[in-house]
Amino acid sequence: MKLCITALLLLGATTFVSAQETPAWAKETKAQKEERMAWWTHDRFGMFIHWGIYALPARHEWVKRNEHITDEDYAKYFEHFDPDLYNPKEWAVKARAAGMKYVVVTTKHHDGFCLWDSKVTDYKVTNTPYGKDLIAPLVEAFRAEGLRVGFYYSLIDWHHPDFPLDNVHPAWTRDTEKMAAANEKRDMNRYRKYMKEQLTELLTMYGRIDELFLDFSYPGENGKGHNEWNSEDLLKHIRSLQPQIIVDNRLDLDHTDWGWDFVTPEQFMPQEWPTVRGQRVPWETCQTFSGSWGYYRDEYSWKSVHQLVVMLIETTSKGGNLLLNVGPTARGVFDDRADERLEGLARWMKFHDRSIYGCTEAPETFAVPANCMLTYNPEKKRLYIHVLEWPFKSLHLPGYKGKFKYAQLLNDDSEIKFTTNIEQGSHTTENSKAEDVILNLPVQRPNVEVPVIELFLE
Repeated sequence: MKLCITALLLLGATTFVSAQETPAWAKETKAQKEERMAWWTHDRFGMFIHWGIYALPARHEWVKRNEHITDEDYAKYFEHFDPDLYNPKEWAVKARAAGMKYVVVTTKHHDGFCLWDSKVTDYKVTNTPYGKDLIAPLVEAFRAEGLRVGFYYSLIDWHHPDFPLDNVHPAWTRDTEKMAAANEKRDMNRYRKYMKEQLTELLTMYGRIDELFLDFSYPGENGKGHNEWNSEDLLKHIRSLQPQIIVDNRLDLDHTDWGWDFVTPEQFMPQEWPTVRGQRVPWETCQTFSGSWGYYRDEYSWKSVHQLVVMLIETTSKGGNLLLNVGPTARGVFDDRADERLEGLARWMKFHDRSIYGCTEAPETFAVPANCMLTYNPEKKRLYIHVLEWPFKSLHLPGYKGKFKYAQLLNDDSEIKFTTNIEQGSHTTENSKAEDVILNLPVQRPNVEVPVIELFLE
């Protein structure tokens, strides 16, 4: 994962004037695409899992690149990887309790280490002291809890002998002659074949895979984009194996309408629903509990439960999905800080999940009350007011008169009475415009992270 490059890709997606003509294999109507993605746009909330041998150094999943560690020195992590406490059933239960509806797991990250028993490399978990496939039991465990399964696969590979060195590679140097010499025997055609073979394994060995998160492109001088990946051919192959799969936008095919299903703002919150060529598009923001994707023992910039709940609400209020990341330890467990936040999310989602599932941005006809966020369920015709700062006694809803028939607190379904037409207040009564509504709130704030008011619309 790389924030700056991802952000540029997202912003760059809006700069193309027209989309490339759709090839026959990729053609589908707008209605067909919406149907294919219906589960995803309904569920809104998923768990990202970044896990690999970088959990042993425990100082960021980019540790090999950040510290320019050689293959020889990095090998000690491969030789000592033995997650003896790995129990994906526990992970799946925690994800479901937190309200997550799907999982995306890193089958291979940039360091090239594979979490499954790939037949085309020796650099895999079955050759570590642990000796067993990590992906198969994870897929089984999450499906058993009713969650859909997605795979992350890195297009980058710092271990493969045919992956050309560039300025993202740990072996990069300013010595251009040395770089050229190192790349002389590296063959991108062989590497492309390797990627295709591995993706074939992943998309044929584990049944239906619901989402594929390919990461990432960085086109330009010394970079790699759709030409280097042969992205169109790769995506065509992916679709032939799993026609229903939902694929992200990191193959560098943003100049097309068919080369991606959703955009992926990473580690920032868009100010509004993202657009491509002036049209709103499906989007999923991937975010971390802390500043690292992989397990980082000494990283302390962890987000609070309140921040995470608000992040989920804000994402939904802008029509997007939240993919929230956990980086398990090298022993195969979530650390205490991750568990604490998952438990906090679980407490809130237990009583408020219907303000998230099936919800999206509210119609423009509903003004956002002060210190609030809105989500909206068009099928049930309900509006959800997420109250970030609990007001004293009343909440003013400008222009809401005649738009709803009943109001209640979502955490306990207790009625909230409301008044209209208070054109002239008194020293104990607030006045309002004729088209406004005042909700009569309890003085005491509900004992939940973010209170939610449910309006049943007319």
